[in-house]
Amino acid sequence: MSHRATGPFEVKVVPQKPDTQIAKGEMLATHTEVQGSAAYVALERVTGTLKGRTGSFVLQHSATMIRGKPAASVTVVPDSGTGQLKGISGKMNLTIAPDGAHSYEFDYLVEPEE
Repeated sequence: MSHRATGPFEVKVVPQKPDTQIAKGEMLATHTEVQGSAAYVALERVTGTLKGRTGSFVLQHSATMIRGKPAASVTVVPDSGTGQLKGISGKMNLTIAPDGAHSYEFDYLVEPEE
């Protein structure tokens, strides 16, 4: 059975050195000379609780902005789940409201624990 998690989030990009051997995220981005055109790729470790299950997993981001129109793909890296989120799979849709507020819809499936 698949599940959906939704909510707002803030974008905060701060260059830093990893605080552990396993960095929480890495991002590469570029802008062009054309206003509103850009791209980014990123890997992000998410740690938390989903439907009472705790653990972590890695999201793979790939996004472009073509003259202000965004297109993004955010998916769970296969076999990246840990703890009770081992076996998680899914995709995330990101939304940016006209006022700049960000939100997500995360459709995911966690394999039953053995």
